[in-house]
Amino acid sequence: MVEDVSNKDLKGDISSETVKAERFSPEEEASLLHESNAQKSDANKLFTSSRYSEAIGEYDKALSSCPNYLEYEIAVLKSNISACHLKLEDWKAAVESATAALDALERLQPTKAKKSTGPSEDDKDGAVVEIEGDGEEAERELAELRLGDERKVAIKRIRAKALMRRAKGKMEQDGWGNLVGAEEDYKELLGMADLPIQDQKIVRAALATLPSRISAAKDKEMGEMMGKLKELGNGILKPFGLSTDMFKMNKDPSTGGYNMSFDQGK
Repeated sequence: MVEDVSNKDLKGDISSETVKAERFSPEEEASLLHESNAQKSDANKLFTSSRYSEAIGEYDKALSSCPNYLEYEIAVLKSNISACHLKLEDWKAAVESATAALDALERLQPTKAKKSTGPSEDDKDGAVVEIEGDGEEAERELAELRLGDERKVAIKRIRAKALMRRAKGKMEQDGWGNLVGAEEDYKELLGMADLPIQDQKIVRAALATLPSRISAAKDKEMGEMMGKLKELGNGILKPFGLSTDMFKMNKDPSTGGYNMSFDQGK
């Protein structure tokens, strides 16, 4: 399912750490958002009609209309594009779009550890906030706090969707690196509160099968790499009447180290 976001979800979306970009006037921004939202609505309809390639085109138009400093709106669009690519079984493109969505959310609300002299935003979540105004001013401050809480919930929801889509794309691409990446995403999802039950089942099922798949993929790729190195080595040694088969690696049981021996044979 793709996401549809109204303008109210975007209020307060710009953090002090968002990449600096030229901002439009309030009137221009509202006009661009209206255009972007209309194009996104058209794309959502195409998606529900299983016209995924056309939906991607409309989502791209919505991205072009959207101010490039509105990270949340961009993340939603990129995540929706990832959903389209999954339907089209274009796993690489799905991973790329989901990663772009996660990058936008990371700029908006960082999750990675960093040095700080003061409390983090997450530390402030459970803190008591004092309302300083009276009357209408107090109501305005309370409304802003509610919007902030709604925004955080929305960001977590989109982050979970993007992680699910990226993990799915990586699993389908297969390969050692992709499978390790999928496992990392699923582990992050497993630690998320309020993850839908259906998604929890998918995550747990994936984590149950991934270790054996990762091990098999690692062995396969290591074997292929060693085969290529052996081929390269034989190409270098052949003019001298030698081959890599003449060099043996013997493990020393007492030290656990390896010694190389040369066996020219007969």
